[in-house]
Amino acid sequence: MPIQFLHNDETIKGDAMIILSLGKNLLLKGPTGAGKTRLAENMAEALDQHIYSINCSVDVDIESLLGFKTIEYTEGRQEITFIDGPVVCAMKEGAILYIDEINMARPEVLPILNAALDYRRTITNPLTGDVITAEQGFRVIAAINVGYVGTMPMNEALLNRFNVIELGYVSKEALAEILKAQSIQKDGSIIEEIAQFHSDLVTMTEQGQISQEASSVRSLIDLADLSTKMPISRACHRAIIDKLDSEQEKKAILNAAELQFGMG
Repeated sequence: MPIQFLHNDETIKGDAMIILSLGKNLLLKGPTGAGKTRLAENMAEALDQHIYSINCSVDVDIESLLGFKTIEYTEGRQEITFIDGPVVCAMKEGAILYIDEINMARPEVLPILNAALDYRRTITNPLTGDVITAEQGFRVIAAINVGYVGTMPMNEALLNRFNVIELGYVSKEALAEILKAQSIQKDGSIIEEIAQFHSDLVTMTEQGQISQEASSVRSLIDLADLSTKMPISRACHRAIIDKLDSEQEKKAILNAAELQFGMG
């Protein structure tokens, strides 16, 4: 069973289920570590469907989406066969297709999906010539991190094929519940301190002092876990500060950590 998605906005899970239950595509927007992938996994579990995932990058090409040809040996003879990719598998099985960081893919790659994402629910595989029609239940969930290095604005034709839910930063209270549920740190006072530290990081992010990556929930879970085995000062460096390249960001987070944890 996947870890449950937690957020202080209680409408998110319900609205996501409504959108998917109506057979529509869902786009999740939010900072890294906000729980987009976890929400997608929870939706698949709730709908009792298998989920196929694609992690987009500039290296994603048509073969990454649709599949590739390979040589297999049958009774000593070579045969060229086609191995279905995640898009084709999800369509044929009526499963959920999860496309993570969809705005990191090269713009020329994604239009192949347009017909699969609208009322036609079909795709013509240029690698085989086959026309695939999606089975009942095929749904698409995509996720984007807005404004990150390497991301591009989504093509309007692609964006219009989705209904959008924006996941903002979780509240201090929600973060504390996430840490209690997902971290091995069980000291309530430390969890509360980390939750307050998260609030400080979010404020700095919104003010443009640090990047969104530095205030991700994922990093705060790492911080909580590491703090069970090492001083919180070192844990903060390992989980957050030392990941960054900007000395200005490092100094800003270190100052916030010193105020919150009293670390030197």
